[in-house]
Formats: sequence, C-alpha cells, structure tokens
Amino acid sequence: MRFHRSDLASIAFGALLGLGGYTGFYAEGVSYLSSDPKACVNCHVMRDQYDSWRKSTHHAVAVCVDCHLPHDLVGKYAAKVRNGYFHSKGFTFQDFPEPIRITPVNAAILQKSCLHCHGEFVGDILTGHGRHAEEVTCVRCHRTVGHGG
Repeated sequence: MRFHRSDLASIAFGALLGLGGYTGFYAEGVSYLSSDPKACVNCHVMRDQYDSWRKSTHHAVAVCVDCHLPHDLVGKYAAKVRNGYFHSKGFTFQDFPEPIRITPVNAAILQKSCLHCHGEFVGDILTGHGRHAEEVTCVRCHRTVGHGG
C-alpha cells in the first residue's frame, strides 16, 4: 500500500485532532469556559485556594473569575487562553512553583478587580499616594481576603 503526501497529512491531522480531543476531554477542558469555581480545582494544586475561598467573606459575593479575570469579554477570554496555555505547560512539565504564586500580569488583573468592586471606597487611599499609587496594592494588606486565613 502506498501513501500519498495528502494521505500522510490527513493521518497526521487526524492524530493531532484525536490527541487534542482526548486531552481536552481528560483535562475537562470545556469546564474552563465556565465561571464555575469547581473548574479551578480540576488541578490538585488549587485545592487549598478553593477550600479557603469557600470559607472567606467573598464566597457569598464573588467566584474565582470575578477576581482573577478581567471584566470585559475580550480581556476575560484572552486571559483564559493565556492562563490555560501556561497552566497546561506547567502541569504537563511540572515546572511551576509550589506553593503556586500569582504572576505579575495576573496580580495586575487582581488589583483591577479589587478596584472594580471597591474602587469608590478606596479611591482616596490611592489618590493620597499620588504618583506612587501603582505601588499600593490591595493584597499587600489584605492578602487573605479572597482566600481566608
């Protein structure tokens, strides 16, 4: 039996599609498109964060995506794609720090989310710091608010 290049390309494409589909199914990939906090614990390293969030004051008013993703549609899904790539890479190659730490990009998103809900209340605090306001972050003093003590 002789294969043509187009046959080999089709076989390779089918294999990649099958492998990708299996990986997405195994990793519960569709769940990451939702806002369900249980999607965050598909990975065992997030269990402590999830459990502490359930005990926190924010449990009744915010889920993971409310704090950890931008509030606009494009920004939200761009961050999901970026985080999905780095999380998949990290868990596949086991090259992530434990305990898991927030990246500077995601810390900036978190800060904007804090201000989205509490900005009117803390606006004077940030204004009072003038040009150094960007150095003042909510989690500097309120590290355990979203995830309990």
